[in-house]
Amino acid sequence: MMYDELYQVWNYEMTECTLGALPRDFYERITRYLHKIKEENSLPDNKTLKTTLLDAETANVKYMLGELLWARYKKLVKFTTQTQKLSMDLLAFEEAQIFESFVPFTEAYQKFAKSLLKGQTRHSRQESRKRITLRFSKEIPQIMGVDMKPYGPFNVEDIASLPVQNAKIIVKQNLAVIVDVT
Repeated sequence: MMYDELYQVWNYEMTECTLGALPRDFYERITRYLHKIKEENSLPDNKTLKTTLLDAETANVKYMLGELLWARYKKLVKFTTQTQKLSMDLLAFEEAQIFESFVPFTEAYQKFAKSLLKGQTRHSRQESRKRITLRFSKEIPQIMGVDMKPYGPFNVEDIASLPVQNAKIIVKQNLAVIVDVT
């Protein structure tokens, strides 16, 4: 039952320091489960006790889901800020998409911080004006460029010009290839 699976995942994330593995379709199935409860609860022949139980189940699911999402978010942020490698097998589909756009931002920000501490702010500004044209090999959601402008979202085979720092990270992650425009 989906409730039991959610409880197990929630319990793990609440008690363990490491990120637990989620099936790729976990959030999709949770959504279907919540819709099913809502449909059952809206049937006209529902008894008062059944309605009360379904309302309590819905509240419990939403509570656990909220805590689960927050716990996983904090662990994912910790992974990226400590520049640890994360196995994408641990993430549900939606988390993997979000994480792919967060990693380039984190890497770019860490590079900015290092250069700032070295007194190289002007170089960073000049490099952020340089651009590289990319052809995307995977879909990626919208990202924030080092120039603080949003780019994307990008579909497979889309072509776009991005700041050098962002482009290098995207290419390094095998999400796109450099297009020679000369």
